[in-house]
Amino acid sequence: MKFTLGTKVSMTQVFDGQGVAYPATVLSAGPVTVTALRTVDKDGYAAVQVGFGSTKESRINAAQKKQGLFRHVAEFRVPAESLANYQIGQVVDLSSFKDGDYVTARSLSKGKGFQGAVKRHHFKGGSRTHGQKHSEREIGSINGRGRVGSGRVNKGKRMPGRMGGDMVTVKNLKVLQVRPESNELVIHGSLPGRKGVLVSIVG
Repeated sequence: MKFTLGTKVSMTQVFDGQGVAYPATVLSAGPVTVTALRTVDKDGYAAVQVGFGSTKESRINAAQKKQGLFRHVAEFRVPAESLANYQIGQVVDLSSFKDGDYVTARSLSKGKGFQGAVKRHHFKGGSRTHGQKHSEREIGSINGRGRVGSGRVNKGKRMPGRMGGDMVTVKNLKVLQVRPESNELVIHGSLPGRKGVLVSIVG
């Protein structure tokens, strides 16, 4: 089981031995410190809680201070038999990752505010001719008489609303480079979120 926390630094391109360029995202990943262990007997599941980054003492509560002055705290589910490999206070670095690994990344996507249905749901909009004037990007009718639930808008109707700011999981991302000396992880492709967003990596 491989896991770590990191922040998104930038995007770049990486060349392999044949000169092929790959778009890549650079993460400042780890090291993380084990702050708690969750057991099946006590908590009902097996997981490792880790802390990442540092923050001011005034920005965390009393319960968090007992674990350390960490800016981010997260849990990773692990097999119950592997809990014996971890202990509180242990530092986990990038030594378990290697080039060519495939990982799953999860982070918060960019918030885009209130958007219309054309941008939010990829509606094509109305006709640009035949009397249309200011309704090219309107969504059209949201209900019709005679249908199920007539007189109301059915739940789940695709309409304008808040877009972005969601937790997004991307699977099967290839690790192009591991830089343990600078605590950097280079992953093939793009990851959701702005620069500096917290990214959880599981291998």
